[in-house]
Amino acid sequence: MKKILGILRNTVNKHNLIEEGETIGVGISGGKDSMTLLYELKKFQKFSNIKFNLHAIKINIGFEKEEDNKIIEEFCNSLGVELTIEYSDIETVVFDIKKEKSPCALCANMRRGALASVANRLGIKKIALGHHKDDKIETFFMNMLYSGRLNTFQISSYLSRTDVTIIRPFYEVDEHLINTFIKNHDIPIIKSNCTVDKNTKREEIKEFLKETYPKFKGSKTSIEKALKNKDQFNLF
Repeated sequence: MKKILGILRNTVNKHNLIEEGETIGVGISGGKDSMTLLYELKKFQKFSNIKFNLHAIKINIGFEKEEDNKIIEEFCNSLGVELTIEYSDIETVVFDIKKEKSPCALCANMRRGALASVANRLGIKKIALGHHKDDKIETFFMNMLYSGRLNTFQISSYLSRTDVTIIRPFYEVDEHLINTFIKNHDIPIIKSNCTVDKNTKREEIKEFLKETYPKFKGSKTSIEKALKNKDQFNLF
């Protein structure tokens, strides 16, 4: 726990992700990343010199079970964090109306839009998401291989249309630290009921990278270093 908390603290302070007196909306799905993020932000709130508030936001896409919502409610109550659950028709739009063959991108965009809408209603200007270091690298490879773009998400992104800023306090956290934390602590995790769970392009990239890292010693560190070296892209 202390290792993740230390990385989070350094990231928040280095990049000024959280400012005095503001409320941070935490997008929470019930998965390991968002549940750990909320837990660690609550710990950080107790020890930080920055005084800020937390408000968890859960977007129900459509396939969630009510008992899953109860688990999230109990978890938030145990931390003393207020929770807002927003019901949506995202599942219907993505799978029934749009009939997307690769639904993840549209689903993610709609969830971010729903999060921003709830944040606006609550008067919240910042939303924290649980994307970690491995997500960052996987997103880069997805964009390069499937879209022909050298791009990944940023540590902080301002959404001008909604006047909301997305922050990613886990930007420098390795996924294996989160997995270890979940195993060693009594954190409830909700299994995704999405019909394409574990059968997506992101999962293919994740498996590709798992095979790549052992073959090329230090490759994960080198890839991340390259992503940060924005001034030395010598491209055609």
